[in-house]
Amino acid sequence: MEKVLGIGGFFFKAKDPTGLSEWYKKHFGISEVPTDYGQEPWRQEAGYTIFAPFPLNTEYFGDSKNIWMINFRVKSLDETVGYLRAEGIEVEIDPTEYPNGRFARLYDPEGNPIELWGEK
Repeated sequence: MEKVLGIGGFFFKAKDPTGLSEWYKKHFGISEVPTDYGQEPWRQEAGYTIFAPFPLNTEYFGDSKNIWMINFRVKSLDETVGYLRAEGIEVEIDPTEYPNGRFARLYDPEGNPIELWGEK
């Protein structure tokens, strides 16, 4: 079997795709989709990617209408959370320190859950 190399894209519906793309660019440095082949798309650093389907009745994503959640690996959880809070974004840090790091939760302007993972 030929294995995939990684995630090549994350596609989802949005009420305001342009505004949401700008929000992710401003707060997470994720480039908008290139409009021609001369532009570079966002390139993530190599590292772990967890691919985990959850049961339909999970409460882990917050509101039951949320059917997906993205997890971003960050260099410094405390610095990232500090920046986001200074920007007026509510972020909840999980007080538990896990063997693989620390986590925080926030929601984008359309209510989609985002988990931040500060690796050890």
